[in-house]
Amino acid sequence: MRYLFLIFSAVLLAACSGNPVVELQTDKGTIVIEVYQDKAPKTAADFLIYVDEGLYDGQGFYRSVTPETDQKNMGMQVVQGGRYDLTPYTEFVTHEPTSQTGLIHKDGAVSIARDAPGTGNAAYFFISIGDNNMLDAGGNRTPDGEGFAVFGQVTKGMDVVRAIQASETRTQGNGVLPPNQLLKEPVTIISAKRK
Repeated sequence: MRYLFLIFSAVLLAACSGNPVVELQTDKGTIVIEVYQDKAPKTAADFLIYVDEGLYDGQGFYRSVTPETDQKNMGMQVVQGGRYDLTPYTEFVTHEPTSQTGLIHKDGAVSIARDAPGTGNAAYFFISIGDNNMLDAGGNRTPDGEGFAVFGQVTKGMDVVRAIQASETRTQGNGVLPPNQLLKEPVTIISAKRK
């Protein structure tokens, strides 16, 4: 009963905030994300373009990082998805660091992947599993210390996210991703739409 109350509270809070809610239907289950248009407007807007234009449909999750496969030995845990071809269909997004937005990489936080600040794009995003404060501004994951831009929060479906993370990975890398992080069988996003 308490579990149902918590789910209801999270959904009600998202509805009251006025922020968009996106539902990712995957072949492992449904993931529901509140998109923080109020706190990370540029990053959120980019993600919503991909949703509204159907650019995630038929794409999916292809990367799983666990403490054992984190090449920097920081204990990072994430799943990454978006466009399989990593092709950006929009311009790079101005970096919105966690120091600016007040958002953090807690369990279920959704962020944009990037290289240098301002090279992120919703073609590739990731979901935190557990707390990954090394990914926040001031953390030591990126050489520039600017971290990654959180723009959303999973409100339902973390069991699906964890199932994706537990999926079997390839022992070799692909030239972009390191060994043991590329999923043997990518998890398809059947549809991504606003609720």
